[in-house]
Amino acid sequence: MNVFVIGANGQIGKQLVERLQEEGKHEVTAMVRKDEQLEDFKNKGYQAVLGDLEGDVANLADAIDGADVVVFAAGSGGHTGADKTLLIDLDGAAKSIEASKQQGVKQFVMVSALKAEDRSAWPDEMKPYYVAKHHADRLLEESGLTYTIVRPGALTDDVGTGKVKTGDVSTGEVPRADVAAFLAHVIGHEAAYNKSIDLVKGDTAIEETL
Repeated sequence: MNVFVIGANGQIGKQLVERLQEEGKHEVTAMVRKDEQLEDFKNKGYQAVLGDLEGDVANLADAIDGADVVVFAAGSGGHTGADKTLLIDLDGAAKSIEASKQQGVKQFVMVSALKAEDRSAWPDEMKPYYVAKHHADRLLEESGLTYTIVRPGALTDDVGTGKVKTGDVSTGEVPRADVAAFLAHVIGHEAAYNKSIDLVKGDTAIEETL
């Protein structure tokens, strides 16, 4: 399958691109926003394109053209304000969904956040982020696209274990490496279609989930 990763230079996106490239099961295109990032990916032998989530839908659609699966792993980052959170995590996701629908993408994989669906669980200090994730998820669910929403717990830079817990979890951490591995696992996996999946560290091997 042709997999298009939005936010490929982010901490999860980069690990996902590397994993998919190593596995060799799919053709991968990394979308980045800066020329130096594009050059870096191409120097590593990866297929990459420039894209701007603050640009228009038509340009995103052109970039996505030919993709079977789109993974939205972009984020404004923890050091930006609420304005960037809305522009990237919400409107950037909305544009990506719209562009993917125009191009007939077969599966849209969204990286969300644990408990994004439950307003009562949102921490006060991160409310703009959870607002963005909540509504981006709802837009995806209502888009008509085949979707998979992955809702990881608190992200860490710990070494991945290859083991996770899915299902009804209320709190927990998960290494970014294991999130990337789980994203690779759900690509093209029919058991993950039209599902929202909570994800924290656990005892089940990723390949045995779903």
